[in-house]
Amino acid sequence: MVALLVMLFFSRKAVKEEALHAAEQTLEATVLNIDNVLLSVEQASGNVYWKMIRSLQLKDGKESLYARKLVETNPYVSDCRLVWGTENQKKEDLSLWTYPVKGSAVTSFRLPIFDGQQRVGVMVVDVSLALLSKIVLEAKPSPNSFSTLLGSDGSYIIHPDSKKLNRNVFELAKKATHPSVEEAARAMVAGETGYKRVQLDGTDCYVFYKPFERTNVPGRAMADLGWSAGIIYPADDIFGDYNRLLYMVLIIAIVGLTLLLALCYVFIHRQFLPLRKLAVEAQRIAEGHYEETGDGSQKSGDGSQETGDGGQETGDESLDTVIRRQDEIGRLQSHFVEMRRSLSTRMGEMQRLTDMLNERGEVLRSAYELAQAGESMKINFLYNMSDQMTSPVSGIKKSVNTLCDRYSSLTEEDVNRLVEDVRRRGDKVTDLLNQLIKDSEKYA
Repeated sequence: MVALLVMLFFSRKAVKEEALHAAEQTLEATVLNIDNVLLSVEQASGNVYWKMIRSLQLKDGKESLYARKLVETNPYVSDCRLVWGTENQKKEDLSLWTYPVKGSAVTSFRLPIFDGQQRVGVMVVDVSLALLSKIVLEAKPSPNSFSTLLGSDGSYIIHPDSKKLNRNVFELAKKATHPSVEEAARAMVAGETGYKRVQLDGTDCYVFYKPFERTNVPGRAMADLGWSAGIIYPADDIFGDYNRLLYMVLIIAIVGLTLLLALCYVFIHRQFLPLRKLAVEAQRIAEGHYEETGDGSQKSGDGSQETGDGGQETGDESLDTVIRRQDEIGRLQSHFVEMRRSLSTRMGEMQRLTDMLNERGEVLRSAYELAQAGESMKINFLYNMSDQMTSPVSGIKKSVNTLCDRYSSLTEEDVNRLVEDVRRRGDKVTDLLNQLIKDSEKYA
């Protein structure tokens, strides 16, 4: 796209330079054509002028005949006449071209007629502006361009629109919506050479202009006419084909980039399909499904996997298939399969250890429960034994206290009875202690 934009930039520059060159050539040709017409009229008028002067000197009355012959033999001359007057004029004031009179469709070439030092008349040769316009308008570098010729006061001498002939360009420029028209007109009247971009009736145009320069011919009066020639060149004529090419190229570029984007998307989608499978498998591993493949089947402990229909197949049929790719993605797949196999093996070993620990825990739990039961039995036994020993010991204590407190008042029979009671209760306590010793040895 950068190369395309650079190419289009320099192409536009080349198109503009070519248009400038074409406009300059057309301007030169236009000025030369007009000057050839004027020079042809000047030379033909000069030839007839001397014949008219001789006829006037001879007073043979052939002046009108010569004037008619000039009109008939020169296609550029529309009329020729003699105008008599007595206004003083120097002999050095020879030929000159006059501006068209307002409302007139001709411009005139005047040759003064002198009698000694006094001007007695003027030979007036009219040239049709329509003819000049036709000659000038034929010189156009593009179908929609046109040429124009301005006088020193800004009046149109030549224009494709006959309604604007003899009208002043500045009056029309004031009615224009863009000030560029008046700027271009002032540059033309000032005798400048160049071009400006203007807007005429809402259309972007380029105005190329240069002063009207006459060819220097011996004997020709080289008075400066103050005229300026210009070519109005619509921007669409200059850049129309370029803009159409630009739009076509941009459309082709957009369509091409869209197709390229689609092809890249399809290609990248296909290339990254294994990565998406790896991402799915990694997510399943993160969820703890170490022994399951992407299709939901589950591997058995010996490395085979059970499918949904109960059949057996090897454990490497989904992501664990034979890796055919030799690029980075293929190596990543291989390492991922190895990692999953290693995790599956490690998790299998951990599962077996966990099962073993669970079994031993069950045995320990059973032993602990038996120990707890034995301890409870011991406590109950001790409690019962203590409870059974409480009554004899209390009786012994009571009998001993009686013997101690009332020994002097007791009869021998009472003393023997108390002593016998103490012995009997003592034997019972002794039997209970012996039974306790036997039971403790039994549960030890």
